[in-house]
Amino acid sequence: MAVSQDTMKFAPINNHESAEEIILRVNEALEAKGYDPITQVVGYLLSGDPTYITSYQGARSLICRLERDEIMEELVQYYVDGHAKE
Repeated sequence: MAVSQDTMKFAPINNHESAEEIILRVNEALEAKGYDPITQVVGYLLSGDPTYITSYQGARSLICRLERDEIMEELVQYYVDGHAKE
């Protein structure tokens, strides 16, 4: 059997929610529990401490599916897309 010397690219099956969907669900859970979602998410992003995110509706588990840099990238991209000059 011949072995290819070409670099293979692994493409994982994407059967989970997008970063956008997770952020929105976490936001809803934080609001439902009476928290300021912006303050709580910023606290989480700065500290890495998941206890800034409520466990209500599985929000803490959801946010832990993402790396903090993925969340920041999603937020910055959303901001830039909404403020890009045409």
